[in-house]
Amino acid sequence: MITSERLTKRYGDKAAVSDLSFTVAPGKVTGFLGPNGAGKSTTMRMAVGLDTPTSGRVLVGGRRYGELRHPLRSVGALLDARACHPGRSAHRHLLGLARSNGIPASRVGEVLETVGLTEVAGKRVGSYSLGMGQRLGIAVALLGDPEVLLFDEPVNGLDPDGVRWVRELMRSLAGEGRTVLVSSHLMSEMQETADHLLVIGRGRILADAPMDEVIAGSSLTAARVRTPEPEALERELLRRGLRVDRDGGLEPGELVVVGATLREIGDLAFTHRIPVHELSMRRASLEQAYMELTADSVEFGSPALSPLLDTPTTTPKV
Repeated sequence: MITSERLTKRYGDKAAVSDLSFTVAPGKVTGFLGPNGAGKSTTMRMAVGLDTPTSGRVLVGGRRYGELRHPLRSVGALLDARACHPGRSAHRHLLGLARSNGIPASRVGEVLETVGLTEVAGKRVGSYSLGMGQRLGIAVALLGDPEVLLFDEPVNGLDPDGVRWVRELMRSLAGEGRTVLVSSHLMSEMQETADHLLVIGRGRILADAPMDEVIAGSSLTAARVRTPEPEALERELLRRGLRVDRDGGLEPGELVVVGATLREIGDLAFTHRIPVHELSMRRASLEQAYMELTADSVEFGSPALSPLLDTPTTTPKV
């Protein structure tokens, strides 16, 4: 388990992380999301003792990272896959880490096989591709067979087969009862991998909830209803405090309802004897829900492309 208690990190006048309190529970994959500069990497670095909090604390397994005698046997982390000497082989790199943490040397071969690097274990890490480096970083995280695992952008540089492998690995580790915290900017992949989401923006928590709950909270997740009595159903829905949309290219008799389940709408229509001919749910994607949730927290926004695309080209005069 990872527990953050009013965690704060300031760099001069800037708060990278501000009063974060959360718990990452075992047995599920927790997705750690947020825009660039939101404080995700800083939080992970404080969890493994690489940065010191300005105030508050973060515990792994109920203890501070610095109190662990053999940290790799309790916490595995992939924060920077390039954090190894380029002149060393993967085998030597892992063997040195194993010896420093009281881990049997036989474990080195096991994790190399797990991440698919057995055939290149003797090659210098400096010759590895980006994807191979990511696999080595994952091997380091798995080396001590820890109960708590943190991964920062674990699929960076991997091909589609590698991305699928990481997804299955994360879910397998969580299925064994381990605590798994994964940071990523790939929303489609996170939607396939995570069970729970922790979303931060400008150093503060924006959401700490199951995946389905975060998506259901989006205004783009809505029920579509078709009834011969739309005015009567709309009246009852509004009495329940629900948002109803009858515009936007809907056909006559159709309503879009935000904030209610299909069961709630069906029960309400039945109670008031309003016939319903169609009832379906339109779900937002995680990307849509995330963009809506973090709209006011983006520190480094993307420039508009349209002015560039609309600018006419001119042929220089000779």
